This record gives sequence, structure tokens and C-alpha cells, in this order.
Amino acid sequence: MNPIRIAIVAGEASGDALGSHLVTALRARLPQAEFIGIGGPKMIAAGVRTLFPMEKLSIIGFHEVIKNLFSLLAMRRNLKHQLLAQKVQLYIGVDAPDFNFGIERALRKRGITTVHFASPSIWAWRGGRIHKIKRAVDHMLVLFPFEKAIYDNAGIAATYVGHPMADTIPLDDIGDAVREKLKLRKSAKIVALLPGSRRSELHMHADLFVQTAQRLQSLIPEVQYLVPLATKETRKLFEEALYRNQAQELPLTILFGHAQEAMAAADCILVKSGTATLEAALLKRPMVITYRIPKSTYFLVKRRFYLPYFGMPNVLAGRFIVPELMQDQATPDNLAQALKTWLEDKAARESLREEFQRMHVELRQNTALRATDAICGLLQARGLC
Repeated sequence: MNPIRIAIVAGEASGDALGSHLVTALRARLPQAEFIGIGGPKMIAAGVRTLFPMEKLSIIGFHEVIKNLFSLLAMRRNLKHQLLAQKVQLYIGVDAPDFNFGIERALRKRGITTVHFASPSIWAWRGGRIHKIKRAVDHMLVLFPFEKAIYDNAGIAATYVGHPMADTIPLDDIGDAVREKLKLRKSAKIVALLPGSRRSELHMHADLFVQTAQRLQSLIPEVQYLVPLATKETRKLFEEALYRNQAQELPLTILFGHAQEAMAAADCILVKSGTATLEAALLKRPMVITYRIPKSTYFLVKRRFYLPYFGMPNVLAGRFIVPELMQDQATPDNLAQALKTWLEDKAARESLREEFQRMHVELRQNTALRATDAICGLLQARGLC
């Protein structure tokens, strides 16, 4: 079999997980494939030779992007030249749309097949990007059922593949098993705090989450807290917030990674808006969603949102089923009260669990198989395998 050179590029932890899931499935179907690009530890472990550190793409906020714009553009140019020199035959962009679409468009003009894995949230804001996508992407792999119709209507080939987390997370509750693994009492009241995986998110959320735990502790003293943090840097930032707020006495355990275990063990979760909200829903856990971004960035983007909600559980439900407290509403008092409500309302927790179970079944589509079928079909149609 002739070798197939596949480029794959992800820009953050959630994309690294998606990319590794896809690479593993493609390697099983296409053992002759070689993978290069940009990825994190999971993609590297799956066999991707990474050309640049993924952390250089993990930037949020308008001003943060502007500050790093020249280095991002230089990295994109360099990456494009390297991929052309190595004669890649397929490019897969995993999330990171503002970075990936530019490369995809340039490579597509040179005859290279392009696939994008996971649609940007054009149904939530910046819907005009659909025209850029049409110029850049040969095939879009979408994670959510309502997204396919958007691409069908725009004349862009798309396949609904479900979400890989729905395949890997069991349908049945794993909370008791995880508590046993973490040596936590089954009767303990536990709240998981997930302030984010990026340093910039910790700068915005660390003090807020610590202060929220302090407020909740004054309302329900027996609560224990689990805080999974992805890197040494984010752990350091959170620990600094504990000291700043004189919160060292909180019954709080910091975990190095293990976010899924922390959420599964929890009675409810305080989580920053993003992929972790879907993970919490698949684990059937009530949550309070929050997010803060720089005020200047929020001022620029707030009028461009189409939906009244941000968190994926609410998007999939088409209504507010979990509270969202964003920006100025994200105060320690508001967040602590919302968590207290979940902890005390068993009927509401059970009703939410049933809603999350329906979501889980709908998203459980064997994503690896569906995505690999779509990509291999595209490669075969173009005579590449």
C-alpha cells in the first residue's frame, strides 16, 4: 500500500482529545498513514508528529489574539510551507477555526483534500463564516444532529458523527465507582470546580471560583471540593488564588488532571462554559455554567450572539435546563446560591438526569467509525487510497 500523508491540527485540550480519537481510528483503518501537524499529548501519543507546540494556539479574547497575531500568522505560514513540502494529501482541521480555515483554503487551492472536524458555533454567532467554510472545506464532520442541516442548506458536504465523549462515557452512572477509587465517602456532599484549562481562563476565574467555594461553605459547611487542573501552571495560579483569598482551610483537593473523575464523583459542578459542560451532561451531573472574558472583548462580541444561552446542555435542549451566570452575573454569591439549590433539590436533579440520559443516547453514534467512514470514502473518491 502506498503511504498516505495526513496533516491534522488542533489548538487546545478539547481538540487534542477529538484529534487523538480520530487518529487512533484512522490508523486502524489506514495502517500506511503518516500523521503530522500540531497537537497536544493525546495526539502525540496516538502517533502524530507535531511541528509546533499546541499551546501557541491556545489563546482567547480579542486583544489576546491581536497581541499574538504576528506570531500566529508566521506559524501558519511556516506550517503551510512545511505541509506542502512534505506533500500531504489530506488536511484535517480540528476545531481552532480561525487558524485552520486559512490553511485549509490555501491547501485546497493546491489540490489537497480538506476536512474539518467539529463545526464552529455558527448557529450561535458569526454565522457569516459559512461562506469562508465553503471555500476552505471539502467535508465537514459535525458533532451535533442539528448542525448537518446548516451545511446541507449551504451546499457543503457534511456528516453527522455524534460526539466521541458519548461513546466513551458509560450510559450508566459511574459516580459510586469513582468515589471508591478516589477514597471518597458515598454520603459526602461534593462539588467539582472546573475553572478552565488555559492560563488565561485561570486569570479570569480562579479568584471567582475560590470565593464561590467560600460562600457555599458558609451556607453548607459539610461540602467538599474537587478541583482538577490540567497543568502545573494552572495549578500554581489556582493555589495563588487560595492564598490571596485566605482560603487554605477549605476542604478542597486539587487533582492533576482527572477532570472526568472529579465530575463523576461530584453531586454538582461549577464549570466554565465550554466542552466540559457537555462532559458534565454526559456524566448526568447538575451544573452551574459560568464564564468571564475581558470586558473589552465582551463588549465587542455580546451583540453578535444569536442564542440566549452558551452552554451546550442548554443548546441541545433548546431551553435553559441548567443555570448560566456570565460576566457581571458571575458573582460568588450568585454562583454559590445556584449550587446550593442543586444540592438541596433532589427532584430537580432526577429530572435533569433523565434529560441528560436522552441527550447521551442521541449523541452516542460510534463517532470513530462514522468519521473514519466519511474520510475514507472521500479519499477513495479522489483516488488517494
